[in-house]
Amino acid sequence: MAGKDPIIQVRQIGKRFHLGAQSGGYLSLRDQLQNLFSSQKTRKQAFWALKDINFDVYENDRVAIMGRNGAGKSTLLKIISRITPPTKGEIRIHGRIASLLEVGTGFHGELSGRENVYLNGSILGLRKEEIKRRFDEIVAFADVADFIDTPLRHYSSGMQLRLAFAVAAHLEPEILIIDEVLAVGDASFQQKCIGKMKDISDSGRTLLFVSHNMAAIRSLCNRAILLKDGLVELDTDVETVINSYLESNKFSGKEISLQDIPRNISILEKELVFDRIRFEDSPIPQGKDIEGAIWLKNIAGRETYPYLTLAMNIDTPEGICVYHASTEFTGREFSHSADDTVYRFRIANNLRPGNYHMTLFLKSSAKYQDWLRKEILLEIADGNPYGYADSGAIQGLTLPGFDIWTETAEAS
Repeated sequence: MAGKDPIIQVRQIGKRFHLGAQSGGYLSLRDQLQNLFSSQKTRKQAFWALKDINFDVYENDRVAIMGRNGAGKSTLLKIISRITPPTKGEIRIHGRIASLLEVGTGFHGELSGRENVYLNGSILGLRKEEIKRRFDEIVAFADVADFIDTPLRHYSSGMQLRLAFAVAAHLEPEILIIDEVLAVGDASFQQKCIGKMKDISDSGRTLLFVSHNMAAIRSLCNRAILLKDGLVELDTDVETVINSYLESNKFSGKEISLQDIPRNISILEKELVFDRIRFEDSPIPQGKDIEGAIWLKNIAGRETYPYLTLAMNIDTPEGICVYHASTEFTGREFSHSADDTVYRFRIANNLRPGNYHMTLFLKSSAKYQDWLRKEILLEIADGNPYGYADSGAIQGLTLPGFDIWTETAEAS
């Protein structure tokens, strides 16, 4: 990038949190008074979420920020977005930033959708006439025309997400920062967002993108930064970083403890969480059903969790979902009251040999409880179900049961 000045300069950034303390960088007056006069003094342990982070981003860079949950990705984006300050180091930014890091980021619940659009546009430095010129396109993209004059607190999380993304994407910032908040949207909206981000990146604007969706990263980004334990482990081309990420960061084995996997998703209640998962086989023989058991843990101590939805996805390393299974498909109603309850499952397996990523999702009475996104590695052992000499040449994501035969004209 000789001869070009960076649009973002990150220099020796570190971020320290105190475990047991309120997270974030800016405390309200009430929070500060509570801390000052609290009668219960607790010893707080320092934790460095980021340590000496250095990199430059140039105009028209499309940079994926990758890493396991807890690696520091969201913290880094909040610092770059000036939502939270760094503990040490500095960031220099040349250009207008729009960021979408959580559902409703930068929105006010008491204001209407219309008022929030104008508020966010003003924060981005746009004149009223500029916002007005783009307003109809924003509302159409978000599909909230019938509710645009309704206070935002009456919007569902999905409606808030659609409006927030539409505002961030259509007000033409020089730098757009997107966390994997898009994962809470439905599949059609995710594709719509990815298409819009592709248009943005093709227009020459700069994009910082956190995602576990390898296909989206490959489509959108020309560079990737891999974070591990708060440090930059790799900063190079997308394919190299993806391969390193996929090889090193997944939990695998016959029995996996799930409680220690970080959950950095703000919408989770975390009252009922995944405790552990056990598979009958690891690796799983090709053609043999994927069988196992899941245990849950009641954190909040509630007597029961009704209307339980327990779901799982299995994705290719490129982020393509090949299986989606859910208790909702069974027609039976589930609830959780005892932690010694075992949730056994079986999935018919016609996957090709290789590594796949499992997502686990948990909801009770429409409340998001727990969500482990692509953290579990499934290995399907190599095999040759057809007895074909060159099994590597067989195409397709899955290997179907297949046969072909001949009959006489009379028999048919």
